[in-house]
Amino acid sequence: AEVSPCSVQQTITRVSQELNCSATSLRVAEHLDRHDELRLLRQEFLIPKISDLPPSDLSLVDGSEDCIYFAGNSLGLQPKNAKKYIEEELEKWATIGVHGHLKGSRPWAWAEDTLEELMAKIVGAKPEEVVLMNGLTVNLHLLMLSFYKPSPKRYKILLEDKAFPSDHYAIESQIRLRGLDVTDSMLIIKPRQGEDTIRTEDIVSVIEREGDAIALVMLSGVQYYTGQLFNMEAITSAGHAKNTNKIRIVCFIQYVNSGAGGLAGAYIHEKHAHSVKPTLMGWWGHNLKTRFLMNNEMELQPGVKGFRLSNQPFLLVCPLQASLEIFNRTSMKDLRRKSVLLTGYLEYLIRHYYTKDPSAPDKPSVHIITPSDPQQRGCQLSLCFSCPIRTVFQELEKRGVACDMREPNVLRVAPVPLYNSFTDVHRFITALGSALSASGAK
Repeated sequence: AEVSPCSVQQTITRVSQELNCSATSLRVAEHLDRHDELRLLRQEFLIPKISDLPPSDLSLVDGSEDCIYFAGNSLGLQPKNAKKYIEEELEKWATIGVHGHLKGSRPWAWAEDTLEELMAKIVGAKPEEVVLMNGLTVNLHLLMLSFYKPSPKRYKILLEDKAFPSDHYAIESQIRLRGLDVTDSMLIIKPRQGEDTIRTEDIVSVIEREGDAIALVMLSGVQYYTGQLFNMEAITSAGHAKNTNKIRIVCFIQYVNSGAGGLAGAYIHEKHAHSVKPTLMGWWGHNLKTRFLMNNEMELQPGVKGFRLSNQPFLLVCPLQASLEIFNRTSMKDLRRKSVLLTGYLEYLIRHYYTKDPSAPDKPSVHIITPSDPQQRGCQLSLCFSCPIRTVFQELEKRGVACDMREPNVLRVAPVPLYNSFTDVHRFITALGSALSASGAK
C-alpha cells in the first residue's frame, strides 16, 4: 500500500500529460477525484458549509460551498448515522426505560462489545486484544499502573520531546505516584540540532544505551505537533531486546470520528492475557456471564477486557458505531493508499508554489517539518511560514478553511481519505495563496 514521493509525483505528471494541462491545474484534482474508489464515502459525513463556520468572511468566499475541512487530525467530521443512532437510544430510554439494558439493536449492558470486532479490524488486532472504554488519558493511567513497574535499577519512562500535553502529564503523575523524581525518571528524546523530527536510529540508540534503566517506552503513533509517524516495529524490537514494556492506547475523536470526548480504545497483546492484571478493578471487568450474580467474587476477564471499570455511556457508543460501519466498507490498505497520494498531492503543490527561493527573499515560503517519506507520516502535514503564522491562520479561517494552529509556530493540515477530496487540496492551495497575500506577505 506504500507509495514513494517519486511515485506520487509520477502520478501527478502522468495525469497532467494525459489531460494536456499543467500539473498544478484543477483538472488534475478533478481527474483524481473521478478515479478515486473511495469517493462515495464522503457522502456518509456531514461537511459544514462555509457560512456556518464562525470565522468565515462571506465577503471573501461563497458561503454556500462546503468548507475545506482539514482538521480531521483534531476532530473528525460527524457521520450522518450518528444522530440517527443517538435518537434511537434516546427513544428507547424514553419508552422502555431500564429494559434498554438488555433490549434493542445495541443493548446498553454490552453495547461496546458489538463494536470491538470492527475496531480490531482497523488496528490489526484480534477482538479479544482490544477494548472500548473511558477516554484516552484514563486508559493511559490504567495501563501504566499495570505495565510501569519501576525497580531501583529500571525505573525510567522513554517519551518524545513535545509529547501531547496530557500524555506528558500522565507520565509525570505516574512517576510521582511511585515516589520517584520526575526529572531523573523521564527520558525525553529530542530531534538532533537543526532537525525537526526524531530519527528512528536515535530512538533505537537510546533504548540500546539506556535500556537497562528503562521500565516503559511510551511514544505516540503519530507525533501530534510534527506529524511524524514513528517506526513502531523497529522501536518495539529494540525495546523487547532490553525487556522494556510498551503500551498502546487508541484515541477515536480524530480520524475515527467518535466526537469530542468520545470513547477511547486500548490494546494488550494476547500473550499478556493471563500475566498482566489490572491494578484497579470495577464490575465491568467481571465475566459478563456471571457479572449480574452480584456475589462480590471477582471473575476477572482475561487480558484487556479485565481493565474495564464500568459500563460505557451508551450515547458515546452511537457515533463510534456510525463511523466504524463506514470504515468497514473499505480497508486500511485502501485508505492508506489514497492517503499517501492525497497528502503527497498537497505536499507537491505546497513545494511547487512556496519552496524558499533565495533569489526572491521577499516571497512568502512554507517549510514542511513533517517527513517527506510517506512511511514516516500519516495524513498530516505540519507547516511553518516565513511570515507571521497567526495572521495566515486567521486569513485561512476567513476563507472557509478548517485547520489548526499549534504553539509556537505550526499550522497543521490533514486531508483525511475517508471524506477529503483532491479538489479540497487544490482549493486549499488557492485559499493559502489568498491568505498569504492578505497577511501582507509580498
